[in-house]
Order: sequence, then C-alpha cells, then structure tokens
Amino acid sequence: MSISIEIFSSPGCGKCGHAKDVLCQIAEDMGGDQIQWREVNILEEIDYAVELGVMTTPSIAINGKLIFAGLPTARKLRGALETHLNAKTQELKQ
Repeated sequence: MSISIEIFSSPGCGKCGHAKDVLCQIAEDMGGDQIQWREVNILEEIDYAVELGVMTTPSIAINGKLIFAGLPTARKLRGALETHLNAKTQELKQ
C-alpha cells in the first residue's frame, strides 16, 4: 500500500529544494515503502504540469491530483499524506 507524490519544481528554486527535503524527511518518518515520490521539472514536463493546474513552484500532487499549489507547512503536508494513506487503507479493506 503506497501513495504517489509528485513535487513540481523548477531549476534553481530554493523553495523547491526545501520542499524536497521536507518531503524526504516525512516520507522516511512515515515509512519509505508507503510513499513513492518523484520530482517533476516543470520545464521538462510543462504539458503535464499545466494539465494538473500547476501555476507556481513548488507544487505537490498526490495520486495525480494537485493538492498544494505552493509550499505547504510540514504539518499540512504530513496531514495530507496521512489522510491519503488512511483513505487507501479503507479502500483496501472494502
């Protein structure tokens, strides 16, 4: 059971680097096998970013849906990840 996280970033963005660090730490704390994530360079995947509605970096999508259109606090990000993991668990039980 895992959820998919995409962090939309642009080269040289300091906030993007911070967001990646925070996400790495949270993913490690929650168990690395539960959260699969990848960095999406908006310059290389602009069509995909636009399709999801990304207008600023960093932005974060969970399971293919834009959840944060900006840098969330660590607490908000952790809460969103926990919510999505709990929902996934409930789906599997049904």
